[in-house]
Amino acid sequence: MMGQDDAAPEGNTSADDAGPLSAGLNSLAAGAYLADEHGVITAVNAPAERLLGRPAVELVGRDSHDLLHRNALGQQVPRTECPIRKAALANRTAQGEDLWFKRDDSSLVPVAWLVTACDEAGGQGVLVLFHQLDDDRPSSVQETFSELERLALLAELTNQLTSTMDIEEALNRLVRLVVPRLADWAVIDLITESAQVWRSAVVHFEDGALTYKEDLVGPMPAVPQESQLPLSRALRGAASALAGPDTYRGDPDSGIAVEQRRLFAATGIQSAVIGPIRGLREVLGALTLGRSTCSNPFTSADLPLLEEITRRAGVALDNARLYERQRKVSETMQRHLLPQLPEVPELAMTVRYESAPDASQVGGDWYDAFVLPDGATALVIGDVVGHDLDAAADMAQLRNMLRAYAYSQQEPPSKIVEWLDQAAMDLAGADMATLVLARLTDLGDVGWELAWTNAGHPPPLLIAQNGMTQYLTDGHGILLGTGTAPSRPNGTMRLPPGATLLLYTDGLIEEPGTSLDDGLDRLSRHAAALVHRPLDAFTDQLLERTRPPANDDDVAILALRLTTRTRAWPARPPGPAQERP
Repeated sequence: MMGQDDAAPEGNTSADDAGPLSAGLNSLAAGAYLADEHGVITAVNAPAERLLGRPAVELVGRDSHDLLHRNALGQQVPRTECPIRKAALANRTAQGEDLWFKRDDSSLVPVAWLVTACDEAGGQGVLVLFHQLDDDRPSSVQETFSELERLALLAELTNQLTSTMDIEEALNRLVRLVVPRLADWAVIDLITESAQVWRSAVVHFEDGALTYKEDLVGPMPAVPQESQLPLSRALRGAASALAGPDTYRGDPDSGIAVEQRRLFAATGIQSAVIGPIRGLREVLGALTLGRSTCSNPFTSADLPLLEEITRRAGVALDNARLYERQRKVSETMQRHLLPQLPEVPELAMTVRYESAPDASQVGGDWYDAFVLPDGATALVIGDVVGHDLDAAADMAQLRNMLRAYAYSQQEPPSKIVEWLDQAAMDLAGADMATLVLARLTDLGDVGWELAWTNAGHPPPLLIAQNGMTQYLTDGHGILLGTGTAPSRPNGTMRLPPGATLLLYTDGLIEEPGTSLDDGLDRLSRHAAALVHRPLDAFTDQLLERTRPPANDDDVAILALRLTTRTRAWPARPPGPAQERP
């Protein structure tokens, strides 16, 4: 019985048209089939056809183990553990009551079986006799799972749930691990941060796939303190319990009981176990596992395994919730550290900030824009090394010092950044950082003039109205925090009417496995294609198209657009700045 799917000989479709032993099968009252040395069925009798709900033509020529042999949960028994297969390979007679045969409609038939070796048509084979059991025996998961299988399930559950900090993903993994392995249905009710009960998932295994019943999810009534029904007790942290449609057929004692009656009616669940999902400090929700009419009912022996599952789920969800809280606090802190944009006549500005998807959600990327005493507008984009609270704290100090120097000293950007670099070296635990500081001046009919210095940061991108793009590579120096205190250069140019200037951090262009030039080319191409759109739409779509999906860095963008009033084109050529069509 080695699992080959050999085709049956032509005409050998029943016990009536085969060899002598095959022909004698129909004299038996019990179901019977013959199989060759590979386990391929060669003949069946009429009682077997009736019991299995399959005609002989659908049985003969099929691998008997793959087609029929299941455990109580409908899962295929591993070949190395199948008692019929092991007896056939050992050429011995054996019997038992520990198998279920799969019918044509996918339902399970508990069987008592006997297997013995035989010679048929000159070859070695096996004869399997079986009849249906009146299965009133307990069929708990605890009994049908070996201890090794139970431990393997719990280990896999722990590994899968603790390897994600996303609550929705953790719930999806939980469902995939218990359905259909333990049940036909899984229902998850969660208690939200505001103490509201929310039915988060109702999932059914059908036609070989998980189906999410969206019409059954949503808000639930409040948890009644006096109710003794299973779900209400579980949501208060009480022990796991069995349940079924009869549990909720009486007069409902709460709104939750009404919803449970609706759930059982809509799903056809006939047997369920309901257990609390407990965190370290509070009850987080409840897990319900349900079986339909074609499955064996749950018993009290299943409750310890459910408790183990919900305990591990509770730890994982508790950690995910703590992470989510920290993420929200960190993101709020980050956004409060970032400034509001000033209103400058005839100049449109917008910003975007997106935190790293897999980091601590707070880091050193920042932008700034403010009006100087002489009416010029200061523009800043920067990035402190790191993705943690230290980087955010260093960023806040650098930003504040830069604002103070730029506002109080009427000096070129290069001089301001030189002073900032020297002062930053005295900060406790200061990290290295990159930035661009620009000074944008409205010269009236002459046009807008931009002066900037770049401390190791990706170059600003200028996009003309006609789609021509140009990286501003003048004024480039080394990053801050090296301790060398170099003299820094300036770049200057006049900007064309209607031009868009883009300042950004490296999370927009860096992608693992590709060069920085690839990222710059991608950014310039998309910027040129989108420049005709309004500034907010331009920025949103540029971020969506350009940010590498595999990049786990923060992204900050400061985009501005000049008015289209008549202006003079630059008084001097762009110089060595890089031009890109």
